[in-house]
Amino acid sequence: MYLLLFKNFIRSQSAYLGMLFLLLSGLVSIFVGRQFIDKQKANIEHTALYQKEHIQRYTGYIEKDLGLLLYYLKFGLVHKTDHLNALSIGQRDVNPSIQSLTIRNLEGQKYDTDHQNPVSLLLGSLDLGFVIIFLFPLVIISYCYNLLSEEKEESTWILLSVQSQSPLRILFKKFVVRFAAIAGVLLFLMIMAVPLLSLNINKALAGFVLVSLLYIIVWFALSFWVVSWNKSSRAGAAGLLCFWIVLTIILPAVLNHFILSKYPLPEALDTAIGQREAYHEKWDTDQKPTLEKFYKHYPQFRSYGFPKESFNWLWYYAMQQMGDDESKSQSDQLKAKLWKREEMSRTFSYFVPGLHVQFQLSDLTGSGLADQLRFTQAAEKFHESKRLLFYPKIFANEPTGSINWNQFQLEYYNDRSDINWLDMLGPLLLFSLFFYYLGTVNFKKPMVL
Repeated sequence: MYLLLFKNFIRSQSAYLGMLFLLLSGLVSIFVGRQFIDKQKANIEHTALYQKEHIQRYTGYIEKDLGLLLYYLKFGLVHKTDHLNALSIGQRDVNPSIQSLTIRNLEGQKYDTDHQNPVSLLLGSLDLGFVIIFLFPLVIISYCYNLLSEEKEESTWILLSVQSQSPLRILFKKFVVRFAAIAGVLLFLMIMAVPLLSLNINKALAGFVLVSLLYIIVWFALSFWVVSWNKSSRAGAAGLLCFWIVLTIILPAVLNHFILSKYPLPEALDTAIGQREAYHEKWDTDQKPTLEKFYKHYPQFRSYGFPKESFNWLWYYAMQQMGDDESKSQSDQLKAKLWKREEMSRTFSYFVPGLHVQFQLSDLTGSGLADQLRFTQAAEKFHESKRLLFYPKIFANEPTGSINWNQFQLEYYNDRSDINWLDMLGPLLLFSLFFYYLGTVNFKKPMVL
């Protein structure tokens, strides 16, 4: 029976055109992801080489003044990119994956990133996650909108109902055949992605596949419910397209606007201005208040006292530190609001399948806002560790040759949150069961079948 239904399905022009469309868009997205990963690798290699040459050049120029040398030297921290990120680029094309920092004020360097074409950033990246979330449902709609109505419009459903003890079972098998075709395309794309992107076969990849399959099931269950309305083919297509527009475009946009209005971010500008003012105004004030605040922050350095020179590196780096300290409240408010945006968006995503899938794919590939916020925190700790390493050497006027500069290579951050399988798959499973239940309730009514 399944073989007969599959042959009947594959004979239609829309069947192979839909699968061909998904295959081509999926393969293009894989190569887009591969290009992104290659670019990230090239950036890391270039940064590693630049840091090595940069340190060698400046240590050759400046042999005695360590404070002056560390004014220029930059040290890199890399947000390591897993190859799975190629399947869902997320915010990695917007937020910096490499932080090259001096030991001067942090807030002025934290959000530095590569220059990008704003038009390409506005349009986003055609990754496989986009294809799964937006394009797969469209093909599912084209396959399922008229499964029942077409039979009734062609007057074949009455004959089928008479010859079969369970017409609903035949309809269900037609859904299964179409699901098998769509799932086959998805699995083929994932199999192709493994060698093309050099993916590791691990829990993250398994999670990516399971989330994608369950998302497809949600749309088949939704189609099953719409078909159970027993409307015309035109009404079925219109209903499913309305659901696609609402669930993938309108509802996420409305929720995003609500979150942006609830948690506005004026602190982003306030932090930049506060840091600059806090630093620059110190040039026109007495050194002692600045050093007192610095020693309050770092009591372990109080033994260096209060130099009497008009300019000294202790005072200069204290000024830099005060720029960060006096803008800390705005910076903390900014981070707190970003975390609240993340938490509220994640809560809303449990009620919007496409948004939920986007969050889960970003988590699995390390490309979401939460990952970027954690990387920013890691950059802060990295910056602080470099300050604590070099401050004593600068204040003690140690020569630059007393430090082994070859030890300062690129450092890597690769922290991933653990996979919560229930949170990841549970909402999609509930959506599927809910729509399937609504469909079966309708099909139990005599006027439908």
